[in-house]
Amino acid sequence: MSMIIRIATLEDEACITALWRACNLVASYNDPSADFRSAMIGPNSAVLVAEAGGRICGSVMVGHDGHRGWLYYVASAPDQQREGTGRAIVEAGERWLRERDVPKVQLMIRETNTTVVPFYERLGYEDTPRIIMSKWLHQTDPA
Repeated sequence: MSMIIRIATLEDEACITALWRACNLVASYNDPSADFRSAMIGPNSAVLVAEAGGRICGSVMVGHDGHRGWLYYVASAPDQQREGTGRAIVEAGERWLRERDVPKVQLMIRETNTTVVPFYERLGYEDTPRIIMSKWLHQTDPA
């Protein structure tokens, strides 16, 4: 089955957020719909999708600050995993950043999702030890 990669549209939101949930990428403190809409309207971000047979089967949210690019919500539909969808969508995110002259790409993996580490290592990613600190600027409802 042939796969195409394209920029998501606002009409794709429900399918994409359902995919993120199916891939266990949604944390209780994140609103995936708000994340999706924010990426869609930002000048330095986008959501890319992989589509096969008229169905969205992969996605990546990509953005940058001019120096560092980030990949978020990298998803491959559970029935598409190990079929090349993940690799294709990561490469599409990297290409999107390269086209904008962003020299570095990064991603974060939650400690609860370490089974994906070998996948990213095969794509040339390496562990870069850092201390990541955060502060909530708005109170979120974890429920």
